[in-house]
Amino acid sequence: MAARPRQARNLKPLDAAFTARAIPPGSARHWSQVFAAAPLRPPLLGIYALLAEWQSLLDPATERTVAQLKLAWWHEEMVRLVAGAAVHPISLYLASQPAAAATHFTLLKTAVEAAMLEISGVPLELGTQLGPHSEALIAGPLRVASFISGAPTHRTALQQSTQALAIAQYLARTLRDYRREAASGRVPFAVDELLQAGVENADLLATQPPAHLQSYLESTRRRAGDHYAIVLQATPPADRPLLRHLLVLAALGRKHLHGTRGNSGLASFKDMLLAWKTARNAVA
Repeated sequence: MAARPRQARNLKPLDAAFTARAIPPGSARHWSQVFAAAPLRPPLLGIYALLAEWQSLLDPATERTVAQLKLAWWHEEMVRLVAGAAVHPISLYLASQPAAAATHFTLLKTAVEAAMLEISGVPLELGTQLGPHSEALIAGPLRVASFISGAPTHRTALQQSTQALAIAQYLARTLRDYRREAASGRVPFAVDELLQAGVENADLLATQPPAHLQSYLESTRRRAGDHYAIVLQATPPADRPLLRHLLVLAALGRKHLHGTRGNSGLASFKDMLLAWKTARNAVA
């Protein structure tokens, strides 16, 4: 059995500021954490806190040099976490989880490396790179939450569900933010796919997407929806109770993919209701 990090004892709960950024009220992450299996809730909070820190650096509004420097620090911190010498409160919180082991945290180091590739400008030269990249960036951290929860882990179901969810979430994010990404000098979609579809950089910046770009965006939206459906339909019944947080993320992701997200009280209530029904059906 792998050794646990040295700092895995007598730690305080995660700071409220990190918690607020990790699971903003009404967000998909908030509902997935609320309705997760009890052993998963604390580690999910820590993983979501890390992802929130990193994704703020991936936002096009963050100056690239600043993002590069901070992600480099986070990479060093993940190396320290693996070695049992972490210093950041989120890292220490994760190291305190029941089954935390150094080997689990190598996936977080890989995730930071994928984030560093994101801000380089062109993370995907080829469409075939989407799976491995989203796997490193999103699926790996989600698996860490399961590994360090102390709950029985069904590895095959976890791998398949997180793979599909990662691709769907990556595509959903690029659909939402592609114009801002392009304005910052990044190409969020696979370059070979854009070339095949006849999409130029100027098309990505257009306020009104030209017809060929609209066609590409719609096909990408269908791909994202298909991968969300894989999570919802292909997770074995026996694995659904422990993986229901992934099902909630997929259900809300698919709903928001089709433009039904909103900030009104009614929209938030509908999100909560969908999350609750999805989690309830998972344990029925």
